[in-house]
Amino acid sequence: MFNQFVACASKIKGGYRKRFKKYMPIVKITVSKSTYEVDNMDDQQVEDIVKCPECGSRSLTRDETRGEVTCDDCGLVLEDNVIDQGAEWRVFSPEQGDQRARTGAPMTVMLHDKGLSTDIDWQNKDYSGKTINSRYRSQFYRMRKWQKRSRVSNATERNLAMALAELDRMASRLELPKTVREAAAVNYKKAVDKRLIRGRSIEGVAAASLYAACRQCGVPRTLDEIGQASRTGRKEIGRTYRFMVRELKMKIMPTGPEDYISRFCSGLGLDSEVEAKAYELIKAAQEKELTSGRGPTGIAASIIYIASVLCGKRRTQREVAEVAGVTEVTIRNRYKELIQNLNIELDI
Repeated sequence: MFNQFVACASKIKGGYRKRFKKYMPIVKITVSKSTYEVDNMDDQQVEDIVKCPECGSRSLTRDETRGEVTCDDCGLVLEDNVIDQGAEWRVFSPEQGDQRARTGAPMTVMLHDKGLSTDIDWQNKDYSGKTINSRYRSQFYRMRKWQKRSRVSNATERNLAMALAELDRMASRLELPKTVREAAAVNYKKAVDKRLIRGRSIEGVAAASLYAACRQCGVPRTLDEIGQASRTGRKEIGRTYRFMVRELKMKIMPTGPEDYISRFCSGLGLDSEVEAKAYELIKAAQEKELTSGRGPTGIAASIIYIASVLCGKRRTQREVAEVAGVTEVTIRNRYKELIQNLNIELDI
């Protein structure tokens, strides 16, 4: 490769220079065995300007219509030939943008092939929206069928496709954000790469990945909630989760009662005043080490019950227990310990 480059450079420098002079700018070529440095003296790359050389101001305006970069303070035109990185066509409605766009959806980890494969639409219409002739429909049906089969080439991809669809279904049922879904997909793919799926159900590993992603993203869900959304039981999800954490060496911090306050208050229809009081009570309880060794959901439920009574927006123990997923006995036991150690007087 190096010898070919030197030969090409010598030809340009010698007899072929007159022939190429008409079509290309003069290029200075410096060749060394370690690096190839090509300096084009006619067309230099201009870096993004962030400071005005005239007055030193950093308040610059970029005019995409005229292709200019100007200084707001002194009015100096810093650049007058800016390349437009956008589309070369204009649209006046979202529908026109969809019709003229020549790119597909962005890459995503929620699909086994990251969304890079071709997808033939199920509607029998062409690019302009016209209905396809009936004699071509059978051909499109066969193409669509073989395209679906070709997207999944081996057992690993088939496993990923099924698991990611299951993850999306559970996340939709639990109303989890996109960041949690992507984190769960990454956890499952790591488990597949480490060959942790063998001997375990796809639903169990997918549910454990989603449970771990919820804790990683700061929106924890209980094992009971994950179990209700999945097709597996709480015991299998917990066992698979502990196995994944150990094998993948995942560093997940334990959840605290403060992680559940906002969601429980929203479920009970309580305002920000009760929520702020609950956070205050949790901080006081943690300072006296009253939350250690106890379930975070039970502590959060009892503190929300105390805060609602103190703020005059009482909720019954049964209502709090249904939202938090704990029993009324747990709330009574926890709130008695809290009001006794925090010296709180309640008018029950």
